[in-house]
Amino acid sequence: MSQTHSAPQALTQLSEEEQLFYSTIRKFAEDEIGPHVRKMDEEAHYADGLVAKLFAMGLMGIEIPDEHGGAGGSFFDAILAVEAISTVEPGVGVLVDVQNTLCINAIKRWGSPAQHKQWFPKLATETVCSYALSEANSGSDAFALETRYEKTATGYRLNGRKLWISNAKEAGLYIVFATSDPAKGYKGISAFLVERSAPGFSVGRKEDKLGIRSSSTCELVLDNCDVPAANLLGEEGKGYKIAIETLNEGRIGIGAQLLGLAEGAWNHAARYAEERKQFGRPIAGFQAVQFTLAEMATEIEAAKLMVYNAARLKDAGANFVREAAMCKYFVSQVAERVASLAVEIFGGNGFVREYPVEKLFRDSKIGKIYEGTSNMQLATIARLLLKLGKD
Repeated sequence: MSQTHSAPQALTQLSEEEQLFYSTIRKFAEDEIGPHVRKMDEEAHYADGLVAKLFAMGLMGIEIPDEHGGAGGSFFDAILAVEAISTVEPGVGVLVDVQNTLCINAIKRWGSPAQHKQWFPKLATETVCSYALSEANSGSDAFALETRYEKTATGYRLNGRKLWISNAKEAGLYIVFATSDPAKGYKGISAFLVERSAPGFSVGRKEDKLGIRSSSTCELVLDNCDVPAANLLGEEGKGYKIAIETLNEGRIGIGAQLLGLAEGAWNHAARYAEERKQFGRPIAGFQAVQFTLAEMATEIEAAKLMVYNAARLKDAGANFVREAAMCKYFVSQVAERVASLAVEIFGGNGFVREYPVEKLFRDSKIGKIYEGTSNMQLATIARLLLKLGKD
């Protein structure tokens, strides 16, 4: 086939500089990540040297200011990077997403100047960061966490376990949420910058996942883990605010990851439809296949505009919480549906691992679960639309 297909890209929503930024990262992903996708999925880890290449490309510190060694970019730039990478490998997309939209944003907004000076140069060039909120009994009810902290003569001591933590295997720094007293509810929660080398800290079992298998998802163990006072992020007792506001931004990042996944699935399906022949002609010549591809592309376009709109609102300093929830909810549906239809276009080949869409279908399922389930997004949307009070 002489032509490379890609889903429509709403280029009118991007400046020339943004278009160049996106296309540069997309090419990097195709050249440097693409050849390793199947092996990374099978072996459930990133290819050797890949994380270093992401740092070298400036993709792990997009919003970190120039003076700290970062790219000095915008939140929208980070969203474009996550989208572009995820068209090739959503498991790498989530690595870049967590680093930028969760960890760096949290430290940028809530960290002290000393913390910026200490960590931003490392996060921009060599250190992966992980965001540790979830626990066995604390998922959608994020503030039911049981990891405890107590004050010591030199800082804080943490005890507990975190589960389903992305980037955990590769990280050198972790943003860990803990409570001084579960009876205090959200008012007892604080956030801490915990280094991998901290006494009493260890990375536990790695999960064997359905999808995004290249991305590490692990347990964290804090056993009398001592953290210096200087590593408190923000104010004591305000960890809930850090978590809520950062996750609002993170939902747009997950929307971008799922958008890229859907675009990648569409691209594979369109290419295959022109290559696969039945009844003496390519299946792309049949109206049923044409209509399916058209429907997929239309949903992708709608998803793209929702992701871009939410990200633009965030950069403009406008209220974006409702749009972020809508984006996360809708794009997770689109990604799963598009990936499923791509499997159907591939027919029997779509059901085997030799072809790429089976993997993308597995990858898509997490979109309705992490960084806020679909039901939690609907609850947020309804509350904001109807101005419902919170219990």
